[in-house]
Amino acid sequence: MTTVSFTFEADHPAFAGHFPGHPIVPGVLLLDRAQRIATIECGECELRMAKFLSPAGPGEILELEYSVENGSMKFEIRCGVRRIATGQFSSRS
Repeated sequence: MTTVSFTFEADHPAFAGHFPGHPIVPGVLLLDRAQRIATIECGECELRMAKFLSPAGPGEILELEYSVENGSMKFEIRCGVRRIATGQFSSRS
């Protein structure tokens, strides 16, 4: 397993509309971060499945833990012990 830490700062433009007064990280930003790693690890890939389990807020330190096997990358995004999202990308080849 490999782990990468990241955060989305409070001034990220996505928070302005997602959601005013109670900002959360849009799922598409979480998947984009995971897909960038999947593309490096597996080449051109596609999302096979994703589950969003808990919202993440601005400034929270997120950890993306992933493993690669047979052209497929499984991942889990956490904030501490709280699970934010899980999913899998697979190579298109």
